[in-house]
Amino acid sequence: MKALLQRVTSASVSVDGVVTGALSLTDGAQGLVALIGVTHDDTGAQAATLAEKIWRLRILDGERSAADLDAPILAISQFTLYANTAKGRRPSWNAAAPGPVAEPLVEKVVSELRALGAHVETGRFGANMQVALVNDGPVTIALEV
Repeated sequence: MKALLQRVTSASVSVDGVVTGALSLTDGAQGLVALIGVTHDDTGAQAATLAEKIWRLRILDGERSAADLDAPILAISQFTLYANTAKGRRPSWNAAAPGPVAEPLVEKVVSELRALGAHVETGRFGANMQVALVNDGPVTIALEV
């Protein structure tokens, strides 16, 4: 299981022109965008570990975590994190888990984050989403569990 975290000062995700999730940040506050990818053999335990890592990783100002600042998180499923570009110019998506495997694990990450106390906004699994964000720093961190 992978996540690409971005520290942001604003972020939203839309499907068909309708905002499905947005972070309400004011006065220089920060939040996180978590793009979440799932592969075939990932487990619920890995989803829980990933949620804990996202919530407690100290990448916000002053080396604080989302948990420290009660910072909101925008979680978006992202199968393209498992793109294989080793051959040719067309990525292979073979390592990405199919929807019936991936969707419950992405939802598990979200539910675990919420159980930890996080305010989590989401996209819509499997939809063509438009993500808008202002990456602060910029800070972008790749996680794998």
